[in-house]
Amino acid sequence: MKRRFLFLFAISLAVLAFLSACKKDSSPADGAPPTPQIVSTGDMSLVSVDQPAQFPLVAAEQVEAASELNVTGSVFPDIAREIPVISLANGRVVDIKARLDDFVHKGDLLLKVQSPDVSGAYNIYLKAANDERMNNLAYLRAKDLFEHGAVSQAALEQAEDAGKDAQADLAAAEEQLKVLGVDKDHPSSIVNVYAPISGVIVAQNVTTAAAAGVSLSGSATAFTIADLSSVWIVCDVYENDIPRIKLGQTARIRLNAYPDRVLTGRVSDIGPVLDPSIRTAKVRIEIPNPGILKLGMFVTATFQSATRESHAVVPASAILHLHDRDWVYLPAGGNQFKRVEIRAGNMLGGNRQEVLSGLQPGQQVVTNALLLETAGNPVTQ
Repeated sequence: MKRRFLFLFAISLAVLAFLSACKKDSSPADGAPPTPQIVSTGDMSLVSVDQPAQFPLVAAEQVEAASELNVTGSVFPDIAREIPVISLANGRVVDIKARLDDFVHKGDLLLKVQSPDVSGAYNIYLKAANDERMNNLAYLRAKDLFEHGAVSQAALEQAEDAGKDAQADLAAAEEQLKVLGVDKDHPSSIVNVYAPISGVIVAQNVTTAAAAGVSLSGSATAFTIADLSSVWIVCDVYENDIPRIKLGQTARIRLNAYPDRVLTGRVSDIGPVLDPSIRTAKVRIEIPNPGILKLGMFVTATFQSATRESHAVVPASAILHLHDRDWVYLPAGGNQFKRVEIRAGNMLGGNRQEVLSGLQPGQQVVTNALLLETAGNPVTQ
């Protein structure tokens, strides 16, 4: 029994020795590169790798390009194309035919106002018409008597003057009815208010049964209509960047809502007063509206300088986009690389991209920044 136990124990030792030898002799397949390992160095931007040759480098090229300035802004109406709608007849609103945000054409009926001003103006018109008729008859009678020597020249001239005064009063009364929007042949206490231009109603200050008119309580402006065929882009430009912008300069406009659309506008005003808190000036850009610009939209305006500047250019794969910022990896000596923040510019031919700041032409960067960032265990997140 003892001999049998020793025999089994010897066999077990032999099997364990064989398995250990097999494990030591195992190796990766021929030609397969070892998996790169990234080791944290304690510096959030510095990494150390065991196989630096797996991350080839490329020297940043140099390109001459016009400098650009990107600023943010919003869409506003052109105040020269904003028209208030006012009821010159004072009274109470009895009907509203349009609402906020409606598009209206010139001449469209917007609201109806019941006005006591109409009865007073029409009464003045009737009296003026009657006075004009009576003074005209008196003049004709005086003229006939003068021709027969019955009245003097002075009496005729006085009758003629009274007739002209009556005609002037009648013309004024008729004009007052026109201003109020009343037809003298079909008078009504209801006054219609029409759209003075075609456009979008951007403000409404009346409701049914509200007061309307220029001399009653409340807002005199019932509606505000804006012609949005041409609008303003108002941007905030920092004090140091103001010299890079000129009146009449063109600007490229990109919309957050339509990132694939690029519009072109013209600088029409550079504000003479700076915001004291953030040190910016308001720059106004006039731009035709193709129908997609809506008031309040956020946009990005790009101004291009007439002077050309030197910029570094690297392969697009060398730029890492992380947390809404741009980075490249630079060799830091030995088997280490350092992540450096840059400001990326426009894409160029050959899948290359400009670097506006943070990198100089001739500096070496890792060709594939994403590969270094994601290989093995990432250094930072």
